[in-house]
Amino acid sequence: MALYPYTLQPVALNLTEAEFHQAQYELFASASPSFGLSSFKTKEWIIMAVVVVLAIAGLIFVTGYSTIIFWLMLVGVVIYLLARTLGFKWYVKREFDKQVADQEMPDEMRQMKLGVQKHGLVMAMPSNQPDMMKNSQMRSMQMRAGATQQAVIPWTSIKSWDETDDYIFMMFELKGQQGSQIVPKRLQAQKFPIDTIRQHLQEVVPVKGLNPENLQPPA
Repeated sequence: MALYPYTLQPVALNLTEAEFHQAQYELFASASPSFGLSSFKTKEWIIMAVVVVLAIAGLIFVTGYSTIIFWLMLVGVVIYLLARTLGFKWYVKREFDKQVADQEMPDEMRQMKLGVQKHGLVMAMPSNQPDMMKNSQMRSMQMRAGATQQAVIPWTSIKSWDETDDYIFMMFELKGQQGSQIVPKRLQAQKFPIDTIRQHLQEVVPVKGLNPENLQPPA
C-alpha cells in the first residue's frame, strides 16, 4: 500500500445541527435526478429550439392579434425551463424537509473526534459521556478506556460510501450492528487527511453510492 498521511491525534468533528441537515440534503439532492440545465436531454433542447424558431418567425412575418399564439409559445418555453430547474429544485427540497422534519443529530456526534489510521477510522469521545453508550452503534464497538473512549471502524467493515462537495458519507457493519458516519471536508483545513479516507474507501468499495440494502439485518 502506498504511503498516505494519517492523524497523530483525533480531530474534533464539531458537527452542528445545521451541518447535519445540510449534509443530509446534499446527499438527498445528489441521489435525486439533476435539476440543472445539464439535465435536459438532446431531444428536449431540439423541441424547444424548434418552438422558439417558429415563434420568432411568426412574430416577424405575422401581424395583428395572430401574434398572440407565438408569444404564448415563447412564454411556454420559459415556463418549461423554470419548471424543470427551479421548480424541480423546490420540489426536491420540500420532499427532503418532509423526510427529516423529525430527525435530530445523534448526541454522540456533538463531542466526537475523528482520526485516520491505516487500520481504520478512529472515533473518540469524552469518557464521561455514559448516555452515549446507550446508542446501539456505540455499544457494538470495543471502546478503549482513558481520558477519552476510542473505537475503530476498520476499513474492511465499510459496506458503502458516497461523497458530495462538502461531505463524505460511509455506512458500515460491525459485530452485527449497522452504523453510518459523516465526515465534513472542512476538516481538511485542520490537516485532517480527507484524501487518505477516500483512498481507503476506494480500496474496499471501488464504486461510490450508499447501499443500505447491502447491510445485513442486526442479529
